[in-house]
Amino acid sequence: MEQQEEQEVGGLSHHGSSQDLGSPPISSFEPGESSQQEEGTVMRRSENYLPVPGEDKNLDGDFNGKTRNDESMPMKTLYASDGSLLHLPHGPYFSDGQRRVDYVLTYGIQKPSAVRRQSSKLSDNGFFHRLRRSLSSRSSRAPLQPKEDPEVAATEQQANYHEDDKRFKREEFEQNLQEMGLELEKDEGGKIAGIGFLKIHAPWAVLCREAEIMKLKMPTKQVYEVKQGSNLVEKIRLFIHKVTDPLHPKVGPKRPEDVKSLSLPFSKEKQHLFDLSDRDKFFDSKTRSSIVYEVLKRIRWTRPNYSLGITSLLANGVYTSAYPLHDGDIDGVTAEPNDRKLLFEEWASYSVFYKYQPIGLIRKYFGEKVGLYFAWLGVYTQMLIPAAIVGVIVFLYGCATVDDNIPSMEICDPRNNITMCPLCDSACSYWKLETACGTARASHLFDNPATVFFSIFMALWAVLFMEHWKRRQMRLNYVWDLTDYGMEEEEHYKDHNRAEYELRVAEKTMRQDQGAAKDEKVKLTCTDRMPAYLTTVVMMSFMIFITFVIAFGVILYRISIKTALHLSTYPAARSNIRATVKTTAAIINVIVIIILDEIYASIARWLTTLEVPKTDKSFEERLIFKTFILKFVNAFTPIVYLAFFRGRLVGRPGKYLYVVGSYRMEECAHAGCLMELCIQLCITMLGKQLIQNNLFEIGIPKLKKLLRKRKSELTSKQEEELHKTLKRYEKDHVLGPFVGINPEYMEMIIQFGMVTLFVASFPLAPLFALLNNIIEIRLDAKKFVLELRRPIAAKVKDIGIWYNLLRGLSKVAVIVNAFVIAFTSDFVPRLVYQYTYSPDGTMHGFVNHTLSYFNVSDFQNGTEPNPPNFNVKVCRYKDYREPPWSNTPYELSKEFWAILAVRLAFVIVFQNMVMLMSDFVDWLIPDIPKDISFQIHKEKLLMLDHFMKEEGRRRDNHNHDGYTSPSSGSASPHSRPTFHARAGCKMWE
Repeated sequence: MEQQEEQEVGGLSHHGSSQDLGSPPISSFEPGESSQQEEGTVMRRSENYLPVPGEDKNLDGDFNGKTRNDESMPMKTLYASDGSLLHLPHGPYFSDGQRRVDYVLTYGIQKPSAVRRQSSKLSDNGFFHRLRRSLSSRSSRAPLQPKEDPEVAATEQQANYHEDDKRFKREEFEQNLQEMGLELEKDEGGKIAGIGFLKIHAPWAVLCREAEIMKLKMPTKQVYEVKQGSNLVEKIRLFIHKVTDPLHPKVGPKRPEDVKSLSLPFSKEKQHLFDLSDRDKFFDSKTRSSIVYEVLKRIRWTRPNYSLGITSLLANGVYTSAYPLHDGDIDGVTAEPNDRKLLFEEWASYSVFYKYQPIGLIRKYFGEKVGLYFAWLGVYTQMLIPAAIVGVIVFLYGCATVDDNIPSMEICDPRNNITMCPLCDSACSYWKLETACGTARASHLFDNPATVFFSIFMALWAVLFMEHWKRRQMRLNYVWDLTDYGMEEEEHYKDHNRAEYELRVAEKTMRQDQGAAKDEKVKLTCTDRMPAYLTTVVMMSFMIFITFVIAFGVILYRISIKTALHLSTYPAARSNIRATVKTTAAIINVIVIIILDEIYASIARWLTTLEVPKTDKSFEERLIFKTFILKFVNAFTPIVYLAFFRGRLVGRPGKYLYVVGSYRMEECAHAGCLMELCIQLCITMLGKQLIQNNLFEIGIPKLKKLLRKRKSELTSKQEEELHKTLKRYEKDHVLGPFVGINPEYMEMIIQFGMVTLFVASFPLAPLFALLNNIIEIRLDAKKFVLELRRPIAAKVKDIGIWYNLLRGLSKVAVIVNAFVIAFTSDFVPRLVYQYTYSPDGTMHGFVNHTLSYFNVSDFQNGTEPNPPNFNVKVCRYKDYREPPWSNTPYELSKEFWAILAVRLAFVIVFQNMVMLMSDFVDWLIPDIPKDISFQIHKEKLLMLDHFMKEEGRRRDNHNHDGYTSPSSGSASPHSRPTFHARAGCKMWE
């Protein structure tokens, strides 16, 4: 076997052109150039892989002739027995069509100035030149200045120096990668001009070594039966599964749900426990790229004073991007069956919106972190279904009882003939209460006894949602073998310094005195970060202040536009002033919220970067905290003002409260501010979800694509033909970089706040959220599958800080809804009147009870209506105050204090009652399902039993082999794959 492999390695033949095989130009050398290189080659011969060493380090090569980078390496293993290529030339493989590309690094290519001038003269205006220039991020032929210009010559010399420095760093780094056993191949002659691609392949030996270091749990040969519960529970589960079978995605053949493989941390010493019959599929593409990424993070470009990792090299521009490859294409004749294509058909399509998500396949392709996000989003969307149904029922109850509502009937009755005080100074006149009939009837749709029930229901719903997610998360941890994923593994994944931190430490090291202790580890202290912390506090406070100022500006807009409309001589403008002011102000608020959201996200990232967090996890947590604070304040400031402050800082006729000179604070309508709060919530939810979450995510990529087409010199047909000729890593390079899933979480957290915090004023909020999320799931899926590069698979066992934010919002929601019901709605005043002040125990006379009297002669000078109405002696306004003929005119009445006491009592009772019910539900439902707890315990016992049996069988085979002649080549069928599996990793032991 070794002889055959050596013949394959020694049988390399170099050809001058790579076009025959459609392969990119690669770096190569003769196997006997150096003993070190030959040693590396011998180490890899036993892997059935052909080594591709690093690039030629001669920086002064002859660029005019054919360089060594123009050589290709056709291999005997390139063709199958029928003469066809083993893999498609544009697939995710090396040029030999056999080794898989596990990771790609890209870098800029800039030739020396002499070569650029010569190439510009020799270049033609052919078709392929236009194709390359259309995809290039910068023009490959910039206009050249005269050579005798010394300033230009100095600039070119400096640019060449920087490029040579970057190339030197890349060579050093790539040499370290090869020393770790990774195999490299370069392509600097692709169709994307100015970009070079470094393809990285991890041989079997490296995969084995790193899997053991990372303690990756891999499935063993042993499978066992999984019981979901008792016989009755099992029958119900099977019945439900059969009924909902059309809703399950068709993601290919699956192992039965009642069967599971035992999983063990991978170990070279225990390879006989794993099924290694097919090495190519044992480590899937997600795992392979994760392993290579871990190696890349450990490799350093070291210098005496500092060292740079891959993140620092990316930040310094030594490499321009780094990404794993997608599995393949999703359409076209050449598209082979792959997980990406399956995800597109069964997940990232609007035609399957009614189906469950293939969470297992999402996790297999994108990793646990992305899989948990979409699992959480699916659970949240499912739980919105009952909340939306109950909310619609509450709304329909309000519609059905609006004609039976006595207070609104009294407002609409013209026989009452109640004259109300003016809504503004001078410009506004007296008005009849019956003109507020429409607002009063509409307010009843959201302000009725059913909203109290709905608030209690949503508080319990939030607790049930959190408990359901915890159980679902635990079940996924069991299925994905994450139950034993502890702090040690998390430290392994997060204990990698960020590029900015390494650079700051390097700068600090070079600034230190020579007399400092050399063995002392240099790190950034709190003193080093103090200016950044002070900047953060000041900027965060300033941004929150800006939010309050803008909200106050919208208040002034409402006050001034109301006065302007009253002064207008246009009848249409005066017909419905209140609705016009409400709607336009709400739209302005939404526009401001969307704009500030984008600004605040950039500012939060900038502030977090200033603090120079050490690890990616620390950076992420700080960024999430800042972004959440700013976006939460931005989204909810107008809503909080309408709910708790508007109409309470007004004063009374004759003694109104004024701001910014002569602006009189605005009042609520007679039916309360709940209707305006409802309008603001409705427009904010629709605006943010429709414009910010969906339209931006759909429209911005389309707009960028349109702009690229307008700048391109190619027709649509030529671009399509060009895209077909691109290799897999070139196609992925054109895609957008993956920036994380925190923006997706943030959208849903703000939406969760909209659904729970003020649900008492807007029962249709869960319905709007449900409709948005159905679209959001498929929109995000399409973005992940089609528009973004494949992310590195991050292993996590929970959703992290987002769960704490959700739990905090659900607790705050109980308090907020209690105050909304008690102070914003008229629920408590109606209750007090009916059982304390009503002469017949009904709601008749409630409207008159809530209105106080004002003598129009007590108006301050300049505030009375102009022209005056001499027929009006007394006007009414909504408040609980003494009449002008009492001993204490216009003072707060005893009814006011009685209602305030009941309101405060209601808040305390409601809050404690709902909190107690929530805690009881939390205690009643265990976090870990009983069947999962039982299966985890059973798996540990079976694992131990299986391990002991396999070890015993292995010792017996070893003793049996001890009595066999050494020349005997026979082996049992079971022992052959075990022998070869160990042979692959033997050299690393």
